[in-house]
Amino acid sequence: MKQAEFDGKGNCIRWTELPGEEPARVYVHGLGSVSSVYHAHIAARPGLTGRRSLFVDLPGHGISDRPEDFGYTLEDNADALAAALDTAGLTGAELIAHSMGGAVAIVLAHRRPDLVSRLVLTEANLDAFPPPTAGSSGITAYEEDEFLAGGYARVLDKVGPLWAATMRLADPRALHRTAVGLVRGSDPVMRTILEALTIDRVYLQGELSGELCGRDRLEAAGVHVVTVPRAGHNIMFDNPDAFAAAVAGRL
Repeated sequence: MKQAEFDGKGNCIRWTELPGEEPARVYVHGLGSVSSVYHAHIAARPGLTGRRSLFVDLPGHGISDRPEDFGYTLEDNADALAAALDTAGLTGAELIAHSMGGAVAIVLAHRRPDLVSRLVLTEANLDAFPPPTAGSSGITAYEEDEFLAGGYARVLDKVGPLWAATMRLADPRALHRTAVGLVRGSDPVMRTILEALTIDRVYLQGELSGELCGRDRLEAAGVHVVTVPRAGHNIMFDNPDAFAAAVAGRL
């Protein structure tokens, strides 16, 4: 396990890592998730081994610290992720990022273009103020104190056992503030940043999730949008063969 201080107060973002060749692949989880759980089985697949691979847990999640006075905005999380990559000595990494982690990765590519050479985004959040769901909008339906007092337990019950298995490893306060930051979005908003980037960009949309809003504009901006068959939001579990092919650049 490795770590990097991210807030100037001794709190650390942590990751586990597989050795290998550069450019490294950096795997970033979604809201209430853990990077190794969602991505280690992908990095171990034939065609993806042999590359340096980092499984980073964002602040408040998994094995990383969870300070009470941290903002947990998309920008805060992107800067913490940058601290991890800087400490790891990386430049021009490939970021494979899921859902909320995809939004963080987009913001990182905007703020620190030296760190990112390619984005593989799995149903990343692109817009502020998304429609209500059991995820970020469901969490932000509560005020922070309400969430800590009982909303967290109700959300865990609502999202079901699979997501709850990793969400219960997240600090409730950090989870709420991260959801608030995700719903608020970045400035400029994530979709605008993604369309303006000039690096290789792949966006994976699960067939079962429906059509991606604004797909034509993304493709016109050079984003390679792929609809993955037989998959919903968690494409790396629903169709790991297609997911691994996308990471390897074979789609």
